Amino acid sequence: MTIVQSIIISIVEGITEFIPISSTGHMIIAEKFLGIKEDEFTKMFTVAIQLGAILAVVVLYWKKFFDFKNLHFYFKLIIGVIPAIILGLFLSDKIDEMMGSTLVVALAILIGGIILIFIDRFFKNPTIQSEKQVTYSKSFTIGIWQCLAMIPGMSRSAASIIGGMQQKLTRSAAAEFSFFLAVPTMVAATGYKLFKHYTHDGGFTGEEIKLLVIGNIVAFVVALLAIKFFIDFLKKHGFRVWGIYRVAVGLILLILIFTGYIQQ
Repeated sequence: MTIVQSIIISIVEGITEFIPISSTGHMIIAEKFLGIKEDEFTKMFTVAIQLGAILAVVVLYWKKFFDFKNLHFYFKLIIGVIPAIILGLFLSDKIDEMMGSTLVVALAILIGGIILIFIDRFFKNPTIQSEKQVTYSKSFTIGIWQCLAMIPGMSRSAASIIGGMQQKLTRSAAAEFSFFLAVPTMVAATGYKLFKHYTHDGGFTGEEIKLLVIGNIVAFVVALLAIKFFIDFLKKHGFRVWGIYRVAVGLILLILIFTGYIQQ
């Protein structure tokens, strides 16, 4: 992976992390088109730079994250991230295997798109307007929904937002809670991936460290711009347009796969 390739992948991550179209899926697709060699570092890079994008949430919502008088907020996030930590540890190798499959990504994007087209009809009459109304049990349930994102192409934000709406959160409240929950989730996932790469894959070269630093900085800056756009767009238009986009992308990918233009 070159510096230019890492910047392109990081821009894709920053744009797509908070939009329910799957940042991991789009990064995998971008890597295929850029001809980036699939190896352990590439798989780790795809996860690690998501932390840079997620840290944009901490900056934009810094009053929330550094309000140490509101301990309930932190406990909710800890409870919400438990399902992902447990399943992530047990399914790490399987997740890595699926990340190498463009077919899995294409199908996940397509199926997720169909769900998003109709999602606003499924969950009507929300009663929860903000994170303060989210109980511990609801936080844990949303965390379970988030685990669907372990399937590359499904989208972490889509899974957790759908989980939030299923728990009676409004669209905007579900989106914001999804952002909050992403912070401990990606800190845990990135920390595990970095530790695993360091201990099992021979550590980091100077070039790899440079790519990770550049990637996280680019993803962070781009994500700062993307978050506000998504919240405003979501309030006005809902999920249907993202669902249509996902269905179109999923179908195009399947055509490219079965005609041999992209490897499965």
